[in-house]
Amino acid sequence: MSSAKAFCPDWASAPGETIADVLRERNISVEEFAERIGKTRAEAMDLLRGRLAITIGLARRLEEVLGGSIEFWMARDFQYRQQIAEPGEATNAWVKELPLADMVRFGWLKGAPKRSEELAACLKFFDVPNVAVWHRVYAPLEQKFLFKKSPSFESRPAAVAAWLRQGEIEAEERRCAPWNAQGFEAALASIRSLTREKDPKHFVPTLQKTCAEMGVAVAIVRSPSGCAASGATRFMAEKKALLLLSFRYLSDDQFWFSFFHEAGHLLLHGHQDVFIEGLEAENSLAESEANEFAAGILIPRQHRPELLRLRQNKYDLVRFARRMGVSPGIIVGQLQYYGRIKPNHFNGLKRRYQWGQS
Repeated sequence: MSSAKAFCPDWASAPGETIADVLRERNISVEEFAERIGKTRAEAMDLLRGRLAITIGLARRLEEVLGGSIEFWMARDFQYRQQIAEPGEATNAWVKELPLADMVRFGWLKGAPKRSEELAACLKFFDVPNVAVWHRVYAPLEQKFLFKKSPSFESRPAAVAAWLRQGEIEAEERRCAPWNAQGFEAALASIRSLTREKDPKHFVPTLQKTCAEMGVAVAIVRSPSGCAASGATRFMAEKKALLLLSFRYLSDDQFWFSFFHEAGHLLLHGHQDVFIEGLEAENSLAESEANEFAAGILIPRQHRPELLRLRQNKYDLVRFARRMGVSPGIIVGQLQYYGRIKPNHFNGLKRRYQWGQS
């Protein structure tokens, strides 16, 4: 991940170093911090020095006082304990965090490695020499988990990293012209018409070819257990972008909204970051901009008032979809997105896909 250069912390450092940085930024004294988390000053100092392990209860107080999620603070402490443990313990724990069964089932790992070969197979998959380097390369993912507070959050860093890595492997094999932002934006109009195609076997190759001509490698990779992401973007090189989709929801409205959302990130936010749909803060400026971009492509803004006035009649929805040149499922998805119809209404108009179709 090229953006690792922007954020490469030493994950063998204690979680207390992260806490100390936040305290300095917010001008919070150790005494005030100790009081707010319900600890003595001595216990707070032990926490800052890595001597006090973070329990679920303490992680909850850190979430309340400093921000971040319970999951982040627990993972941060877990990683630290891994790094200071015996090397064998740390590497075994890392392998257990990976979605190994799915990596084998999806063909990412060739054959089922014997237990004694699992570590070597996983390091080869990620193209890293050891676990410590893996932590450095994929450190930006930890930042993605920092402010996730949803109790239904389903992802684990290692599982998301595996999904991203498989996307990178597939994208590396795809030949692309140099990145052309203006050309890519212009091509979205013809790509939009693909929403009317029923069979991924027909529209996915066209989608990938059109994007490759503008410097975007589109990879569609099934999400493994522990990865709730539906899309991601990043620049693999100065002139080559990766647009990764998971087909996670297996419906046309979700697939196409995710595609145009990620396209929005590439055009609006360029080389700024790795964007992972499902991990980003939903109310962040970048996510709001990408959502608005996708909605505007699917239903041009001048037609949005008409969309929102549609009666709850499937024939009206189908006729409007035909006039807009998109699939009826797109119209249903947009009306659900804007809260005009309930999430369980008119879902029969959406096209459902199955893995193996693409």
